[in-house]
Amino acid sequence: MVKSLKRLCILALSLSACTAGIRAGEQESTSAPRIVNVINFIRQTEPRIDAITDEVLYRTVVEQVKLLNRYGIKGTYLLQYDALISPSYQELLKKETLPGTEIGGWWEITQPHVEAAGLKWRGRYPWDWHADVGFATGYTPEEREKLVDVYMAKFKEIFGKYPSAIGSWFIDAHTLAYMYDKYHIEASCNCRDQIGTDGYTLWGGYWQGGYYPSRKNAYMPAQTRKGQIPVPVFRMLGSDPIYQYDLGIGGNYQGVVTLEPVYGSAGGSETWVKWFFDSMFKDPGMGLSYVQAGQENSFTWGAMKKGLEIQIPLLARLRDDNTIRIQTLSETGRWYKDNYSTTAPSAISALTDYKNTGKKTVWYNSKYYRANLFWEGNTFRFRDIHLFDERFASDYIDKPGTTSTCLYTTLPFVDGNIWSSDKKLAGLRLFCARQDGTMIEATGREPEIAHKGKRLYVRWPLEIPGATFVMTFDEDKVRMQIESAGNTRMEWYMELSVVPGTALPFTRIDDKRIDAREKTFDYKITCKKGTFADCKDSSGRIFRIKPENKEISISFKN
Repeated sequence: MVKSLKRLCILALSLSACTAGIRAGEQESTSAPRIVNVINFIRQTEPRIDAITDEVLYRTVVEQVKLLNRYGIKGTYLLQYDALISPSYQELLKKETLPGTEIGGWWEITQPHVEAAGLKWRGRYPWDWHADVGFATGYTPEEREKLVDVYMAKFKEIFGKYPSAIGSWFIDAHTLAYMYDKYHIEASCNCRDQIGTDGYTLWGGYWQGGYYPSRKNAYMPAQTRKGQIPVPVFRMLGSDPIYQYDLGIGGNYQGVVTLEPVYGSAGGSETWVKWFFDSMFKDPGMGLSYVQAGQENSFTWGAMKKGLEIQIPLLARLRDDNTIRIQTLSETGRWYKDNYSTTAPSAISALTDYKNTGKKTVWYNSKYYRANLFWEGNTFRFRDIHLFDERFASDYIDKPGTTSTCLYTTLPFVDGNIWSSDKKLAGLRLFCARQDGTMIEATGREPEIAHKGKRLYVRWPLEIPGATFVMTFDEDKVRMQIESAGNTRMEWYMELSVVPGTALPFTRIDDKRIDAREKTFDYKITCKKGTFADCKDSSGRIFRIKPENKEISISFKN
């Protein structure tokens, strides 16, 4: 990321049917597409550190090109406008890259770009990373269109065609829709989920893979073809599925544990990289498992060399043994559009912990919600559930942002980061009755994950003899049940707890429905089977969900 460089340098019809479904899912999961884009994005200048000259930035891209060429990998190179108009980059990318290499746009706004559009530059430097200057969100809708038009014209003048892929840490919906409607771009990419990094917060979105964004909010997956921009957007940077989420718990800034090669304990570590690739490409999943490798040139070759020289040979080997496909960003966009007319459900898992602390996780995403399941030792909780609604407009849809920061959110139901502290971790937990009738948090053994079609099954054998907690994820709902030996009845419920005093979105808790509000937008969570019960107290308990006929079914469709 831009990141301060100074900080771096099952439910089935019966038990037997469920078991059969899982076996089928295990077979199907092996054919789920695993796609990698190697995306390097290019800036002409780096104003923050004097030692990072324009020549240092250029030499970084030269080395990136050499490395990809050595392993026969077609990369995607995305150019800021200032780099686009540089003859050095034009010659390098035209003459030295492999056939089929993609050249596209990187949508950070620079001084030459703004002035070419006939606008006044407001930045501190020729490239300024503040959100109200360096990103399209800082400009009016009319200005955004001018910025698109001038970039597209210049790109076509240089490369003979319009770019089909445009990436950025975040692109507003007006800009993205304009790029599609007028210039027919085929794919985009945006930043991973994060809180506060460089002043940019993107929190609660489709966690990995691709989605079709809402025409009112490019961070929000749409639910309908009418309400979506028909450009698949892919999440960048390869977040650690176990550890990234919990960084900066309860605060306003997160650290970084991603595939970015400049981070020595993550993308620059051979141990971590092998673990991450095993999780993304070999652990149980459903639908598309997507990874973006690569790095912006601002970090320089010296900082990224070790990490890339670990990652690129591994990716080439995985490609050669048909574990993954390496594509350009536009190729992946076309593949997604050929296969999915609306956002498709997907899931990835990490069932081993490279730190050996007993943590495991599953991330499920659909066009209606995302859910994160988290195990630590013998305990389990829903760490995160956020809802998606295409009607929830972003702050920037029709007016510019006026601060150096940027905020994109979705609709929280469970937030295990913002509603937590270092002393208390928020989550939705399972409680079961002991023999004496008292309710305690459930404990269990190794989870089992599988899918059949678009349905994800997660089974967690409990330490209660003969009992298994079964979760079934459909794209608009989740169902929960405890299967027990002899079909005996068990007392159990789910309970949400948070740090006491946390500001929450819930405005009303009824038996069958919870009403909530994010900013000025109202949304609901509906209990189709089972009941909600308000249990607020001073310890941070908020509500319980009690089963009906042994089952809970929660709808996230608004």
